[in-house]
Amino acid sequence: MIIYGKQTCLYALQKHGEKVETVYLNKFSLLPKALLKEFGPKIKTIENKWAQKLSHSGNHQGILVEMQEPSEPSLEAVKKGDFLVVLDGLTDVGNIGAIVRSAYALGADAVIATGVSQLNMPAIVRTSSGAALDMPIVVTKNIFDLLNELSQAGFELSGADLEGEPLQEATFATKRALVLGSEGRGLSKRAKEKLDKIYKIEMQREFDSLNVSAAAAIFIHRMSYAIK
Repeated sequence: MIIYGKQTCLYALQKHGEKVETVYLNKFSLLPKALLKEFGPKIKTIENKWAQKLSHSGNHQGILVEMQEPSEPSLEAVKKGDFLVVLDGLTDVGNIGAIVRSAYALGADAVIATGVSQLNMPAIVRTSSGAALDMPIVVTKNIFDLLNELSQAGFELSGADLEGEPLQEATFATKRALVLGSEGRGLSKRAKEKLDKIYKIEMQREFDSLNVSAAAAIFIHRMSYAIK
């Protein structure tokens, strides 16, 4: 896969250099001297028109990295964790990447995407500022079957919805999963049928709701510390 953008590429080079195949630069000054020395044989200069083509006209900032795509862990492996974030039909790579970044930074053990057949991993690596390279991400199609399996494995299932109970008063089990609905329709009916609890973020001013990635960060932070 090819990723681009200075922050994301620097993260990949510093943390996952063994997976890097080629580094494309339009200026050597974009890399610190230590990285120039380390990846010297793999560095190729690139003209802006080719960088634009490889990045599909994205904001590449003069640096692109071709590297191995992260391998997808098994569901059995991620069920060994204590805190999972489940995405119910989310498709926007910007939101998914932001959620992955918050999940990694705030202590979740894995992200599970449902209702999709595959994810655009290069885009999610970019929008997560590289966090997707370290956060286990699993893709599974059926939300109902997944939540049933997590429940049987001992996870307490909590969802985010405008009609839920106040989040600031909630406490959570050690093994817990947060379920987040899609950008447009929110939590699906099939997901709600399996949840143990539904919570909402109470607003201080009259406003409908937060973006799903902003809400996710608040939920993940609360669920990382408010343990029963």
